[in-house]
Amino acid sequence: QKAARFGGPQGEIAMADKKQSAVLDLSKHIDQKVRVKFTGGREVEGALKGFDTLVNLVLDDTVELMRDPDDPYKLTGDQRTLGLIVARGTAVTLVCPCDGMTEIANPFAAAE
Repeated sequence: QKAARFGGPQGEIAMADKKQSAVLDLSKHIDQKVRVKFTGGREVEGALKGFDTLVNLVLDDTVELMRDPDDPYKLTGDQRTLGLIVARGTAVTLVCPCDGMTEIANPFAAAE
């Protein structure tokens, strides 16, 4: 193992080279349906088939959840079928399983 030494007169910190580990452990979600949100606001749902340490994702049977052009925070309910896709990790902002996910009312919204 190689060690890089950092520090000054107060002391040294030794950091050993380690194998790069994944930011997220998505292995328990393989072959399960997940929802992925991207920078820019797009959302897709599909079966997770693979991933790597940079959170590049392979999704199958993917559908894009369409947004309202006037209000980008509101889903229209329309879907666009994409099929098999590779999602680049730099664009992924959120990955969550579809099972157990329910939509709730915004508790911070002003009562009308």
